[in-house]
Amino acid sequence: MRWKRTIQLLDVHCEGEIGKVAIGGVPKIPGNTIAEQLQWLNTDPKGEELRRFLVLEPRGAPIGSVNLLLPAKHPDADAGFIILQPDQAHASSGSNSICVTTALLESGIVEMKVPETVVTLDTAAGLVRATATCREGRCEKVRLTMVPSFVHELDVQIDTPHWGRIKLDLCYGGIFYALVDVGQVNLTIEKANAASLVQAGMILKDLINRAIPVVHPEIPAISGVAYVMFRDVDADGAVRTCTTMWPGRADRSPCGTGSSANLATLHARGKAKVGDIFKSRSIIGSEFEVGLQAVTEVAGKPAIIPTITGRGFTFGLSQVALDPFDPMANGFAMTDVWGPSAGDIKG
Repeated sequence: MRWKRTIQLLDVHCEGEIGKVAIGGVPKIPGNTIAEQLQWLNTDPKGEELRRFLVLEPRGAPIGSVNLLLPAKHPDADAGFIILQPDQAHASSGSNSICVTTALLESGIVEMKVPETVVTLDTAAGLVRATATCREGRCEKVRLTMVPSFVHELDVQIDTPHWGRIKLDLCYGGIFYALVDVGQVNLTIEKANAASLVQAGMILKDLINRAIPVVHPEIPAISGVAYVMFRDVDADGAVRTCTTMWPGRADRSPCGTGSSANLATLHARGKAKVGDIFKSRSIIGSEFEVGLQAVTEVAGKPAIIPTITGRGFTFGLSQVALDPFDPMANGFAMTDVWGPSAGDIKG
């Protein structure tokens, strides 16, 4: 073959959300920390080229993420990773942390121990501790101890041309979220409304980021609202979530970082205390257990340590390659499947 680049991918999903893991052929990413590597991926043309190669068509697809498996930079970590999505590289993700943990153990990259294996992941947001319940060569479930999550501001109000004044919570759960009660956009969280929810989420994200800049007080590489997560409460008390992702899709999982951010709002409002466990349910009905493990501080702000428990499943092994004569080496996106915002992707 005349390929000039090949990368091996282990196909994994967590509660329905695809998080492929690049386990071979990943080039060296400059940076002394995972946060510096994240910054390089989001600012250097070579970083953009790698991301587009993996996540845009014709090699990529609009659904899911690709996780770059990297050598750990922190001495206490077993492996590092960064999440690649169509808009940019992202610092943290609960579902992708579960996918990466499952990939590491079921592929043998990290030795699996029964009944539990602890894997420490180095991310741009900090260390994530994954405790995997293991049996007969597979991960049955993974419990993540997430990075500290905190409220940036509660009950923010923003005027919109479609729904009037919207109230939202700006919170951090590994990345920044705008959390919006779904009734304010006259929708419910169900599969039939996915396209409408995504369209609303993209409109709100743009309005919020134009009006309210946010930067992590200790990690400058993490800035801006990454996602709008719509929320509701089901009849059994479970939080129903729909995280909307650029350029136009809905997270299939209950969203670990979003659920962590939402837990921070519950704690701030006196509705959650250390030791409490909640159920978070996705738009397709899959579930995470969300726990409040401890309270802490981030740059003087009250914060919490959340836990997220869910399941990952491997379903394939593939290799993507680049023909040096391919005129579509830079990738492309079409509005027929990527959504109306896909036109913002150059090329």
